[in-house]
Amino acid sequence: MTQDAPTKPEAELDHASVEAEATPVLAEGVDDEPVESNRRVFNGTMLIGIAALSAFYALFHMAALNGWSISGWTGVSIPYLPVFPMETWNFRIVHIAGALILGFLLYSARAFPDSDTGGRHPIDLITWVALLPALYACYTGLSFAAEIAGGRMWNGIDPGIRQAEINHFGIPLLVSTVAAVLLGWARPRVRGSIAPADIVLGVCALGVAIYLITIFGTLMRNSTGTPFAPIGMSLAAVAGTILIMELTRRVAGLALIIIASVFLVYVFVGDLLPGFLNAPDIAWQRFFSQVYTDAGILGPTTAVSSTYIILFIIFAAFLQASKVGDYFVNFAFAAAGRARGGPAKVSIFASGLMGMINGTSAGNVVATGSLTIPLMKKVGYKSQTSGAIEAAASTGGQIMPPIMGAGAFIMAEITGIPYTDITVAAIIPAVLYFASIYFMVDFEAAKLGMRGMREDELPKFRDMVRRVFLFLPIIILIAALFMGYSVIRAGTLATVSAAVVSWLTPYRMGIRSVIKAFELAGIMSIQIIAVCACAGIIVGVISLTGVGARFSSVLLDIADANQLLALFFAMCIAILLGMGMPTTAAYAVAASVVAPGLIQLGIPTLTAHFFVFYFAVVSAITPPVALASYAAAGISGSNPMATSVASFKIGISAFIVPFMFFYNSAILMDGTWMEIIRAGGTGLLGVFLLSASVQGWYIGGKANVIVRLLLGAAALCMIEGGLVTDLIGLALAGGSFAIQRVFSESTATAQ
Repeated sequence: MTQDAPTKPEAELDHASVEAEATPVLAEGVDDEPVESNRRVFNGTMLIGIAALSAFYALFHMAALNGWSISGWTGVSIPYLPVFPMETWNFRIVHIAGALILGFLLYSARAFPDSDTGGRHPIDLITWVALLPALYACYTGLSFAAEIAGGRMWNGIDPGIRQAEINHFGIPLLVSTVAAVLLGWARPRVRGSIAPADIVLGVCALGVAIYLITIFGTLMRNSTGTPFAPIGMSLAAVAGTILIMELTRRVAGLALIIIASVFLVYVFVGDLLPGFLNAPDIAWQRFFSQVYTDAGILGPTTAVSSTYIILFIIFAAFLQASKVGDYFVNFAFAAAGRARGGPAKVSIFASGLMGMINGTSAGNVVATGSLTIPLMKKVGYKSQTSGAIEAAASTGGQIMPPIMGAGAFIMAEITGIPYTDITVAAIIPAVLYFASIYFMVDFEAAKLGMRGMREDELPKFRDMVRRVFLFLPIIILIAALFMGYSVIRAGTLATVSAAVVSWLTPYRMGIRSVIKAFELAGIMSIQIIAVCACAGIIVGVISLTGVGARFSSVLLDIADANQLLALFFAMCIAILLGMGMPTTAAYAVAASVVAPGLIQLGIPTLTAHFFVFYFAVVSAITPPVALASYAAAGISGSNPMATSVASFKIGISAFIVPFMFFYNSAILMDGTWMEIIRAGGTGLLGVFLLSASVQGWYIGGKANVIVRLLLGAAALCMIEGGLVTDLIGLALAGGSFAIQRVFSESTATAQ
């Protein structure tokens, strides 16, 4: 009997399934900004108002950074056009105040439920009453400014002025601040409306800014930390510190807040502690009059967030508006998707490109991992391995030049080393890190017998090549930097070029798109600004108590016994300080605590700071608190701790490479060309051997225990960087190769 022909519905179903199978994987939505669980989503007039405020905030920075002098761009002086000759401290105060106001309007004190609860609440009335002292504090700040402008001498020892600042400014401001923080938790959580408590917090942030700009605008900035400092300065700093920590908690979690709180408590109990932790007794007025200056909150971290970081956030927003992120991922699929374990290798390339721009490991995991992790699982990777690969690759974006997230800018600010020198020094370490991850995922794919993705599953490479001009903004950025342009000028040129290039794509940026990009930049900047300001509190404690110098002396004592032990100790501290913290804050804190001690050991400044920076970065994939790994686990559906252990294994080279800096500075481009080439070549061979040892796969087959041990020893010898150790490493690699060949042949014969 012959088989009946398929019915029409069955034939249509078969045809549809073939078409679905042949549909290529295309990245869409990579550039979309994820909405956090406690972020408000507005509609109508409220949406327009918040969008306008966000766009204005970002545009203000772009104008201020490029408009200190209009003639700097045009060569023509325009005497009647208002420009921005803003004094540095005032600019940073406005920078923080704007982020606080915008942040409290956008982010609730706690996550919203799936179903909103609306209506009025009795607490609202109490909260609106709490607004009155905040408004009064703003008024008194302005009245103080009027008195100073009228010629009144202002100092910290005049009893009348002191009492007026306490009664009419400090107490009302602190009452409103503390009340609003507490009442923010009691407000019914409605996602589309702003809680009254958050409006009060925004007004308090405005009050702090008004007073500090008024006082710092006089000679009173020279009185910080002395008995001549106005008491209002300390009270404003207390309120400002509470506001910064509350916003940081909302946008970055509790980890940084806990660490900052420990440091703040240390200020007032340090005199009771023994040993190197003992600190001088510091009065609260003296400490807080100094912490909201360039010795703390307005110091290096805010200096960078108010200039380079927000500028490159604007650049990233313009790239997102023109859908360049989607192109980066599609280009990676077209280039690497055919290789065995293709999606994993796509993840490496795409996450490296995206991560260096967006500056956040966990955010990059969410952006690219939502596409790459399911595909990795589809081709055969385990759930935890899929998440671990994405976490390790996304974390590596922080060390990828030229942008390196925000780390390069902070390093340049702290060390005084030119930004271009830092990005050049980062090239070989970044290559080693990503090459190691590539080897790890390739060996894993080989062990599991994976295939690459089919041709019909991928974007057409020729189509991607036709749009390679979308890389132009990054190329222009690199070229401008190495042509000698300032970072601000180069970043601005790259941002403008992103808008111009978009006109060659379906996503042309007109006026509306440009405004949308500025709006997106304003929102994206809130987290990093809050984190940098909060890190400034910790930096202020370290500098004002001297604990950093005492920690350095401890490192020196350890180094007398064993220098490698001192480095290991420094590594542990850098990772511990970075656990659960964004990279920017982790590096800023570790650079204040650990780096000075390494420099005193005789390690060059750049090497010491790169050492600290690397471990601050990899804290995102280091158990037990690994933010990037946890984010990836949420997408892959795997156990968070198992994913973090797997990501630690995949990113193992990142824990070895910093020691290479110490033993061989040529890795950081410090040496002759021959030394640099040899260091790069032997380092690359070293991470290859290390990956083979960790994965247990070598020369096309599984490696036994002896081969793996030999490979590990060879890798460490190659990593050490000396000529003798390189020769020993090559000999060990040759021995492992011979043993593996014999083992493979005997296995094949037995089969």
